[in-house]
Amino acid sequence: MRVREMAETDIDAVAEVRVRGWQSAYAGLMPQAHLDALSVAEDAARRREFFSLGLGDVVNLVAERADGDVAGWACFGPYREPDLPSGDAELYALYARPELVGTGVGRALLGETLARVAERGFPRVRLWVLKGNARARRFYELAGFTPDGGEVASDVDGVAVPEVRYVLELGRFPD
Repeated sequence: MRVREMAETDIDAVAEVRVRGWQSAYAGLMPQAHLDALSVAEDAARRREFFSLGLGDVVNLVAERADGDVAGWACFGPYREPDLPSGDAELYALYARPELVGTGVGRALLGETLARVAERGFPRVRLWVLKGNARARRFYELAGFTPDGGEVASDVDGVAVPEVRYVLELGRFPD
């Protein structure tokens, strides 16, 4: 498994990872009709637009298998919410192909993300995770993240979907 920065040629694969990741990880946690309506083509089109604009401080990483296939994707940058002082990083997304969950793809992406965040001098990294997503919460907790008390509920097709915020103080995460 190799983790590298995403290239424009990875956009279709990343869109597939993201959409299939949502459909798998969030089944039962948000309206199924919303998940069913997600489109790989639309996601790829949005990603192409973002890519063409330049990503600024946002970093997209892909985990690539030996055969060159994209197995997962992570995205991070500066913390975006105005509720905390600036200066922290945020892990915006981390997804593995559903059939590869539990095979080390997520750990590889998270490890490279944390190394790059630390290289950039961020003191902490934060992330949001669906409150009911026990598997993801366990994954982040095993990596040293802890809930910091932040909670928000997003409206997804008229249904409140609660999220909790996690934080990791850099320099204190396990190898």
